[in-house]
Amino acid sequence: MPLGPAEAASGWRFWAWYAALVALFLAELPFAHAAAFVMCVFITIATVARLAARSAPIVAALALGALLVPVAIGSWHVSLAAAFDTVTPVAIPIVALSVFAALRVVRGNQALAEARAELARLAAENERIRIARDLHDLLGHSLTTITVKAGLARQLGAVDTARAIEQIAEVEALSRQSLADVRAAVSGYREVTLASELARGRELLRASGIAADLPAAADVVDPANQELFGWAVREGLTNVIRHSRASSCAVRLSPSSMEITDDGIGAAAQPGNGLRGLRERVAAAGGTLDAGPLQPRGWQLRIWMPSAVARLPADGAPRAAEGTPFAAA
Repeated sequence: MPLGPAEAASGWRFWAWYAALVALFLAELPFAHAAAFVMCVFITIATVARLAARSAPIVAALALGALLVPVAIGSWHVSLAAAFDTVTPVAIPIVALSVFAALRVVRGNQALAEARAELARLAAENERIRIARDLHDLLGHSLTTITVKAGLARQLGAVDTARAIEQIAEVEALSRQSLADVRAAVSGYREVTLASELARGRELLRASGIAADLPAAADVVDPANQELFGWAVREGLTNVIRHSRASSCAVRLSPSSMEITDDGIGAAAQPGNGLRGLRERVAAAGGTLDAGPLQPRGWQLRIWMPSAVARLPADGAPRAAEGTPFAAA
């Protein structure tokens, strides 16, 4: 990989200083003799700092040079025993190991800081996605309900003023609740329950003129799956209202699975942000989501969690895995 201008300039400056150190060493060698090899300690520091583990051959050459060169030049009158007694041949490898260890610590700390920064970035990104997904789920359901009830109030306005006022009051209450839900979602303290979503879904389907076949209670579902199934009911029934043009809709529950079916045109086959977000929720919980049109018409949304797998018999009637029946309405 080619170096940038700043890195290239830094490299040239380093090698210029390195060459200056080597020149000083060579210049003082004829005068200082064996003592000149003290300069090799500083050359070792620079070499290890630049080349790290690749500096081992150079460090070995410097240490051997400090040991053998004074002995090889007879005019210096240095014996091998005296060369072993000097500090320099021993100091060079020790300094090299110390610098190398210090560099490893510094680079390890840098890598740790970069990893923490990346984790913080990913956490912020995941939180942004969570908020976007939750706001979609919350507002999509609430705005659909508000639209249906407002339309019903408009139709009743001329023939049944009392019921129209009742629908408008429900729209107001739902708007207030939606605002509270959005604030809670942003704060991270929002909780969705399966029982409340079934109750809301039944009312929404009734207001939309769709026959609702929903369980009366959610006790059959494993507590660990209650919130996830609540999100699934919210998203699934919202899509039924928006896209299906169905006349009936059914929800079936078991401890570890759920199913939503309708008899509409199957238009919900167009995957949107809501279904994509629900699929992400299910995958994060370790489950599986399957959604698609039915034959000859209709739409089906099914979720399986790890502890059990829901199966359908040949006639297409829903049935829970391992003999556990779906809860009926």
